[in-house]
Amino acid sequence: MANTPLTPGVVSGRLGSEAYRDNFADKAPPLTAHEAAIAADRCYFCHEAPCVTACPTTIDIPLFIREIATGAPRAAARTIFDQNILGGMCARVCPTEQLCEEACVREVAEGKPVEIGRLQRYATDTLMGEGGHPYTRAAPTGKRIAVVGAGPAGLACAHRLAMKGHEVALFDARPKAGGLNEYGIAAYKTVDGYAQAEVDWLMGIGGITAHNGKALGRDISLDGLKGEYDAVFLAIGLGGVNALRAEGEEKSHVQDAVDFIAELRQAEDLSTIAVGRNVVVIGGGMTAVDAAVQSKLLGAENVTIVYRRGRDAMSASEEEQHLASSKGVRIVTGAAPLRILGEGAVEAVEFAYTRETEAGLELTDETFKIRADQVFKAIGQQLEGAPEGLELSGRKIAVTGPGRTSLPGIWAGGDCAAGGDDLTVTAVAEGRDAAEDIHATLMGEG
Repeated sequence: MANTPLTPGVVSGRLGSEAYRDNFADKAPPLTAHEAAIAADRCYFCHEAPCVTACPTTIDIPLFIREIATGAPRAAARTIFDQNILGGMCARVCPTEQLCEEACVREVAEGKPVEIGRLQRYATDTLMGEGGHPYTRAAPTGKRIAVVGAGPAGLACAHRLAMKGHEVALFDARPKAGGLNEYGIAAYKTVDGYAQAEVDWLMGIGGITAHNGKALGRDISLDGLKGEYDAVFLAIGLGGVNALRAEGEEKSHVQDAVDFIAELRQAEDLSTIAVGRNVVVIGGGMTAVDAAVQSKLLGAENVTIVYRRGRDAMSASEEEQHLASSKGVRIVTGAAPLRILGEGAVEAVEFAYTRETEAGLELTDETFKIRADQVFKAIGQQLEGAPEGLELSGRKIAVTGPGRTSLPGIWAGGDCAAGGDDLTVTAVAEGRDAAEDIHATLMGEG
């Protein structure tokens, strides 16, 4: 990475054009056919394979790897897409080191798993690169379903319903479909506009009509959708960001990490994205790491992640933490923010060390300060704008079985629904399973 100019404050254009290009290149280049064959040859093709159990979408991993090993990557892609229509994106962003690869027998025996994620990308890229769509629609059923939210859960649900012959209206509040795949994932994980290319490919099934810029509660209502459609699937995500509850949070250059990532992802020219010289990111998840690493790649000189508990409690995987450290990001654990300091704009953040007690996490009297001209909040999101009448579980929509809500004819899945972890692959599974239940219900099979 190029040397960082010492320009103070939050400014754009810290680096030269070549540095931006190099810094935001694909972090994990795809396998060649030869490399894929070698990687596939390491698989034991286990019976009752633990990697399949560890995959939220239950892809038949030994089968697709065997298909790659025998020179049939297109068949491998079909095996993947049958269970996970967003298998290409999941191959790029799924924490495989915590799921299928952690369960791999090779990992247990040798400490080096089969590269399942990279093999999945090889297969899906091969098929998608040929153009066209591998699935055809069933005969029209005459049923119409509204899907609200075009993120991973909504897209998976819409595709499965369209494939079964239903007409699907896909609503989303943003100008583009894709949800967090488009707006919330580090740019170096999905280069060359992959998120939108995947959406366009998925829509090739037909039978899905997109309505972008339509927000639930502002442009459309649940009652209105119930009156017009035979079923409704809610995949509205988590629009609200938790507050720091620290004095001075309102100061300028203190912003939500998700907004920063979205702005970066939509920028045609990365040199227009302003970043501080001294950046502090508060949080311990994937969003915190994505914001911190990208700040460094944009030219920030000092970037620090601060998390209130220990490293083992961070929801960001060890691999993500290692990536951050390798890019020069400092990770401080066991500390919580007390106040944002500065006259108008942030100049520093004061933290208190924390300790674990039987009563929970407590602040100690020992404090320290970190210089900062930009602060990103990455402390989790919450459900915003849930329609009245829906039963909630905690801060999310309560569901039973494959996404059934407390209201008949209304299903929900993805981050807005209670029960699952907030992963792309989990959202895909919930959207797919809800679609199967919606189909069975509408066709009198369930």
